[in-house]
Amino acid sequence: MSENVKQKTSISPKLVVNENYFKNHVGLNQSFDLGVRKITVMGIGVNLYYVNGLCDTSYIIQLLKELIEINDYEHEKMKVNEIVENRLVNQQVQRIKTIDEAVDQVLSGLVVFMIEGCDYGLVVDVRSYPGRNPEEPDTEKVVRGSRDGFVENIIVNTALIRRRIRDERLRYSMMKVGERSKTDICLCYIEDVADPNLIEVVKKELETIKIDGLTMADKTVEEFLVKQGYNPYPLVRYTERADVAANHLLEGHVLIIVDTSPSVIITPTTFFHHVQHAEEYRQAPAVGTFLRWVRFLGIIGSILIVPLWFMYVLQPSLLPENIAYIGPNEQKNIPIVVQIFMADLGIEFLRMAAIHTPTALSVAMGLIAAALIGQIAIDVGLFVPEVILYVAIAAIGTFATPSYELSIANKMMRLVLLLSVALFKAEGLVIGATVIFLFLTHIRSLNTPYLWPFLPFNPKAFWQILIRTSVPGAKIRPSIVHPQNVRKQPK
Repeated sequence: MSENVKQKTSISPKLVVNENYFKNHVGLNQSFDLGVRKITVMGIGVNLYYVNGLCDTSYIIQLLKELIEINDYEHEKMKVNEIVENRLVNQQVQRIKTIDEAVDQVLSGLVVFMIEGCDYGLVVDVRSYPGRNPEEPDTEKVVRGSRDGFVENIIVNTALIRRRIRDERLRYSMMKVGERSKTDICLCYIEDVADPNLIEVVKKELETIKIDGLTMADKTVEEFLVKQGYNPYPLVRYTERADVAANHLLEGHVLIIVDTSPSVIITPTTFFHHVQHAEEYRQAPAVGTFLRWVRFLGIIGSILIVPLWFMYVLQPSLLPENIAYIGPNEQKNIPIVVQIFMADLGIEFLRMAAIHTPTALSVAMGLIAAALIGQIAIDVGLFVPEVILYVAIAAIGTFATPSYELSIANKMMRLVLLLSVALFKAEGLVIGATVIFLFLTHIRSLNTPYLWPFLPFNPKAFWQILIRTSVPGAKIRPSIVHPQNVRKQPK
C-alpha cells in the first residue's frame, strides 16, 4: 500500500513541500552525501538535488553558472520554467512528474531541478560513478587480441559493445530491479537477429524479480532467471571480454548487463559454450583446433583420470600387461581413497589461499606448497607419490577449463565418481558416469538442451564444436538460439 501511495505522489509546485519530502523520506540533512542547492532565477526559487560522489561536480557548476546568468539577460518571469530548461546545457534533460521518480534519479547519480510554481522536475544526467578503467580480464587472457574488458560501470560496458557493433538495430533496454538498491539492468540484443520469444521470456523474468537489493549483482539475477537450485553446472555464461559478448550478440544471444558487475551474462548457453575460449579465434583455424582439443583433453582428464586410476588400483587385473606398472608400488597406512580426498582438499585450500593472499606473497606461498608440503607429505608416508601426480594432473585440467563455474562443477563430479569407484569398483565408475551423463541430458537452460548439439544431435553444429572453422566458412548462426536472420553473411 505504501508503495502505491509513493508512486502516486506528484511533484508539488511548492518547493518547500518537495524539500520536506526529501527530509522525511530520503534523509536530507541527515545523510552527508545528499544535498540541495538553492538559487534564485528572476526572483523564482530553483532547487537542485544531488548526491555527492555519484555526480561530476564540474558539470554541476557549469549548469549553475548558466542558470545564474539568466538574471543578467532575461526578464520574462512567466516563462522562467522554459528558460531554465533551455539553459540546461546537457544532452540528456528529461521531465518527470512524480516525486518518486525524482528520488530514484537523484539516488542513481543524476541531478533534479525543481522550480517554484512548476509541477514537474527536470532531470539532468551528470553521473560520474567511481570505478576503474577498462583492462584485460584476469580470467580470460589472450596472447593476441584486445586488452579492454568490462568494468563495474554499466555505461562503460554498453559503450564497449556499441564500439564493436555499430548497428542501428542493436537495442539496450534498461530497467531497475531491487526495492532498495534499484540496480540498473540492461537487456542487450540485436533486434532482427535475436529470437523475440527469448527476449520476451528474459524480460518478463527480470521484471518479476522481487528483492530488496542486488548486492551480488549478476549472480543474484542468474538465480532468479534460471532457477538453478543445487545444480552445480552453470546455466548461463559469464564473460568479461567485450569482443566475446559482441560475438554472441551477432549469433543471436541475449545479454544481461548488471550495474556494479564487470561480468556480462550470456543467454541461452549450453555445456559447449563454457569450453570455448577467445584464444581459439585469435589464432589460425588449425592452431585454434589444436588448442581446443588440448583443452578438451584437459577437461576430460580433470574428471576421469583420478577415478580411472583409482579403479585400476582396486582392480589391477583390469590393466593390460604393457601398462601393468600403473598403481602404487608401496602400501601406506592411510587408504588410497582417503589420500585422494585429502590431496584434493589440499588443492582447494591452496586455491582459496591464492585468492586471499596478496600478490607480493603469492609466489612465496606457491613455493612453500610445492617444495615443503607436497614433498614432505610423501617423505613422511602420508601420501603415495602417484596420488600427488594424478591429483595434480586433474588440478591442471581443472585450471585449463575456460569457465571457472564449469571447472568447479566438474571437480564435484570427479569426487562423486571417486566415491562410486570406492563403493562399487569398476561397476561404480560405469554407473556414476552414466548417471552424470543422464543428469546433463536432463538439464535445460531457458528451454535450451544443455548438451546440444550432441543431444539432440546436430551434425553441422557438432562439427563446429570439434573443429574451429574459419570465419568465412561459418555462414550460419547457431540454430539453438532460433535466430530470425539465419545467415551471418549477406547473400
